[in-house]
Amino acid sequence: MTQSKLASLTLKVFFAFGLFLSALFSSLAASAQQASPSLPLLFDARERLARPDLSSLVRLRFLTSVDFPPFNFTDQNGKLSGFNVDLAREICSELEISDKCQIQAIPFADLKDALAASQGDAVIAGLAVTPELRRQFVFSRPYLMLPARFVRNLAVPLDGKTAAALSSHPVGVVRGTVHEAMLAAFFPAIKAQAFDTKDALLAALKDRKVDAAFADALQLSFWVSSPASAKCCALFDGPYLSEHFLGEGMTIMLRQKDGVLTAAIDHALATLSRNGRLQEIYLRYFPYGLY
Repeated sequence: MTQSKLASLTLKVFFAFGLFLSALFSSLAASAQQASPSLPLLFDARERLARPDLSSLVRLRFLTSVDFPPFNFTDQNGKLSGFNVDLAREICSELEISDKCQIQAIPFADLKDALAASQGDAVIAGLAVTPELRRQFVFSRPYLMLPARFVRNLAVPLDGKTAAALSSHPVGVVRGTVHEAMLAAFFPAIKAQAFDTKDALLAALKDRKVDAAFADALQLSFWVSSPASAKCCALFDGPYLSEHFLGEGMTIMLRQKDGVLTAAIDHALATLSRNGRLQEIYLRYFPYGLY
């Protein structure tokens, strides 16, 4: 998935729900207290990454954008917010350099050039890792994967609780997407029905023109918990991860010369994963979970 696709997929959902996003987060946060979906550990619990000496670091400037909610956006008060923003602050706190940290938002299209020109030190904005970017920059270890999920219409009886129960049911997918290719590769026995747009797919699912759908878990998670779904549907089975189809996950991009800083950020991410702080941030923005 290209970096533009990664951002645009989520934008279509969140701009549609922008009017009630704050209320939604509040209600979901209350539900999260009853059932906390866990965040898969991407770091070996036995792994201990050394923390490099950053005493000579003058400052750490994180670059992000405001067009990728709920990862990075401006809230109703104009304040820079989001999962990535909170994570950047936690990284600085863990490295004990909070007084040296800055987080600046610039247009998404300018992030790569700004980092190359040393106008910032690290990009945390949801850029997808590509071979082209790897030739120019280095990346931290992944801190979050964006899986694929099924969503089912609750009015349709299923004989089982796994994807095998969908083999005799029509399952919708958006035409020409990585999820269409992934569905065919992972579940060849499932009868796929392609739609031209995500909106058409979700409308068909709600109206029982298909019994289930396969798509990006981020979009599906917020849709099923929003008024748009009218409580028709629920996430089903999964999650499903694939680097081949879905990419390497969410990472932080740095300049190739900044190996020490990259190692320090990896250390912080591993620590936050082990001590539960990464899970806390995850639940703050994804109370119903992606997994």
